[in-house]
Amino acid sequence: MLLRRRPSGPGDTPVQPCAGFEHLEPRSLSVLRWLIVNRIDFVLVGPVAEAIRGDTTVSGPVAIVPAPYARNYERLTRALVAERAGLRSDRGLGNGPDRGGPDPVTLSADKLARGRRWMLSFGGHDLDIERAGHRSGGAQPGAGVDGADSPVEPGGAAGARAPRYQDLLYESNRFEVADGVSIEVAAPEDLVHYDHVRRTGVAPEFTVARLSSPVPGDEAPGDEAPGDGASVAGVPSDEATLSDARGGGAPAGDVTAGLMPAEDAATAPGPEGRASGA
Repeated sequence: MLLRRRPSGPGDTPVQPCAGFEHLEPRSLSVLRWLIVNRIDFVLVGPVAEAIRGDTTVSGPVAIVPAPYARNYERLTRALVAERAGLRSDRGLGNGPDRGGPDPVTLSADKLARGRRWMLSFGGHDLDIERAGHRSGGAQPGAGVDGADSPVEPGGAAGARAPRYQDLLYESNRFEVADGVSIEVAAPEDLVHYDHVRRTGVAPEFTVARLSSPVPGDEAPGDEAPGDGASVAGVPSDEATLSDARGGGAPAGDVTAGLMPAEDAATAPGPEGRASGA
């Protein structure tokens, strides 16, 4: 009788980190090796990815974005079911011994693929499964961390806000953190996205605001528009400049005064004479 091979567990053998990655927690390295042994294709995000990129102050569970094809989710489901993975809650308890055990959950490849985020625990190890964005902008139904259906994408807002898996993979870098443990780590800007979603529950948004021109009549007292006798940034108004050109004291309507010699200006015809002779 043939016995079905049981997937390798994360705590079967210890993992020795490579030089430069000694700050990584042994449990995190065990989960990463467990994913590779079970042939799961993924991009690493979350605190462990930040630690691999050099932030030695962060700590937290292994978080992955699985490759979105059916066979990959089937392998991930079999590995999780074999470890009796359940839902966990990190609210206010951290990783201490009083956090309690995981809640039982029935997992399937379809549920994992539709979930916004799965926060799982098995054998003292934690794993978060994040969801990548989609090409189309429309929302798709999915299951949240509690298994309930949700009509939104990762980040709690309608539409494809999370990076698509192909984009994540294209921008990622490969790191060998232990012997035989070589993984794709998301780019820093993608790590910022998933960190913001993990902390706030919504995707980060950047708003570009355009300053509009002031509405006539809304100017504050003393703020006169250019050309009304006011000076802007030390530049004299047109009327003041024209008065200086006339030599000062000339009537505002006679432009010729101050622009020609005084004797020519005295014999020059006035506005009425020019108009009649035109």
